Amino acid sequence: MSRFISKILRHQPSIIGIELERDGAWANVDELIVGINQHGKFKIDRGLLEKIVANDSKGRYSFNSDGTKIRANQGHSIDVIIEMEKRLPPEFLCHGTAARFIDSIMLQGLLPRSRNFVHLSPDYETAVTVGYRHSRPEKPVILKVHAAQMAEDGYEFMISDNGVWQIRNVPPQYLEIMDEI
Repeated sequence: MSRFISKILRHQPSIIGIELERDGAWANVDELIVGINQHGKFKIDRGLLEKIVANDSKGRYSFNSDGTKIRANQGHSIDVIIEMEKRLPPEFLCHGTAARFIDSIMLQGLLPRSRNFVHLSPDYETAVTVGYRHSRPEKPVILKVHAAQMAEDGYEFMISDNGVWQIRNVPPQYLEIMDEI
């Protein structure tokens, strides 16, 4: 069910007949619940939705202050604007990917592809977890991003409410393939 909600709130709200607010990417909670129930794939109520949000290990979702709206914190492929905190990054960030993408990445850099931003992990372990989504059953390749140097060179980093670092792109000169830790 969480994956279905993620698909709705990040990529295809129209599959259940709702729209997201462009500013903030918010969806009306009542409309989301009705839309999911009418879609027929899952049944949900407010209590279950609150449990999904509270127990999501990646902190994908958040409610607004009065609980009437919900959004995905990052990862959108649709045209929305989420205010994220602009922040100077640590010296290095990481990105997990599949070996089959490495040649292209080392030529073109990291690009957002169908998403609005490139997502970067704060540590090696998180990058491994994320990288497995694209590489299973093989081990992911972890890239070290020279984030502090990028910031010094004028690149702007943002961080989402759930701690995912984001940037428009990472040119190849700031990337390094990491050895296993």
